[in-house]
Amino acid sequence: MQRILSTDLSTRTGEPVRLAGWVHRRRLLKSVAFLVLRDAAGLAQVVVTEPAARAALAALTEESVVAVAGTVRANPAAPGGVEVVDPTIEALTDPAEAPPFDLYRPRLTAALPTVLDSAYLALRHPRRRAVHEVSAAAVAGFRSALSERRFVEVHTPKIVASATESGANVFGVDYFGRPAYLAQSPQFYKQMLVGVFERVYEVGPVFRAEPHDTVRHLAQYTSLDAELGFIEDHRDVMAMARDAVAGMLGAVAAQAGAALRLLDLALPEVPARIPEIRFPDALELVGAEPDEPDLAPAHERALGEWARREHGSELLFVTAYPMAKRPFYTHPEPGRPGLSRSFDLLFRGVELATGGQRRHRYGDYVAALAERGEHDLAPYAGYLDTFRHGMPPHGGFAIGLERFVARLVGAANVREVTLFPRDLSRLTP
Repeated sequence: MQRILSTDLSTRTGEPVRLAGWVHRRRLLKSVAFLVLRDAAGLAQVVVTEPAARAALAALTEESVVAVAGTVRANPAAPGGVEVVDPTIEALTDPAEAPPFDLYRPRLTAALPTVLDSAYLALRHPRRRAVHEVSAAAVAGFRSALSERRFVEVHTPKIVASATESGANVFGVDYFGRPAYLAQSPQFYKQMLVGVFERVYEVGPVFRAEPHDTVRHLAQYTSLDAELGFIEDHRDVMAMARDAVAGMLGAVAAQAGAALRLLDLALPEVPARIPEIRFPDALELVGAEPDEPDLAPAHERALGEWARREHGSELLFVTAYPMAKRPFYTHPEPGRPGLSRSFDLLFRGVELATGGQRRHRYGDYVAALAERGEHDLAPYAGYLDTFRHGMPPHGGFAIGLERFVARLVGAANVREVTLFPRDLSRLTP
């Protein structure tokens, strides 16, 4: 008999079936025993009364892998309204060792370090698995939204010859006896590829050797990058970022309904036009000094509350950041060279995405690097040469997947929504 999943049981009432999965929970009562079986789709209740089957169940432990053959019977009190009766239980492995926490409880109660140390087990918990089903749907939505808008998916190198953002905060590697680095972003490559495809996107890992041990930073995270050519200015990029986020949330609603119900989540609305505030005005609004070069986390939270209160929006664009805090490839604001045509997108009071218009003329790049004291162009030669051969006005953005999911599900720490986090102290599992 071919195996089916737990969610298929509701259409098989009265029929013989075969399930396989993990022993999620056992309850051995005096006259009857219950097995709750967990598979990739959910949970199934198995009712055990026959002595041999009961003995087989009693010999098992939680997380043991089993196959169950039996008949489907309606029971409104069981998961999905059905259960399996008259079962035959077959152990497919040796009895499992007890995990360091109870996976059958509604929520994991262990401390986060304990959970992360045994991530390969903790991820089996239905709620933690549901978070990553939401994440997978969000990525699918990002891809779909951009593909529908004529973007081409690309895959760029993650070992590079020079730092993308700056010379600091990079992981050095030995590349056949030559120095190289793990890529901080695909920025240089996605700009180059605008000259090929006009519109490109990438979903991939990026690496930041930042000495931050906070609830919002990782040394490796998943970046959702996009770059598009023939724009008027950064507002075209902002509109595309808005559509990407809307596509991500739409896909979560369409593809991860069961996960949303389990997590008891309501998805936010994405306004047709996300409200925005200029950086100097944002500083004034939150009571910061006018010469502050960036927003502190407390400022972002205050701005998030303001956007909800004044605009009914969970999302907010902050534009016109100081050029001093933006990478050298950022386009300055005409008439106000100290400010940039760039933006951050805040989601529920936390920076979710950064983007803007890029420079597209070779001479502007040479001048920008010289202004920062970088007169040796050799480290950037392969990148800068692109702009010798005709590049359109262009721009792009990058969304941090883990931050997006953390804000969406209400996680206090980005590590809670990362499969196997990498940070200052964690390199395993």
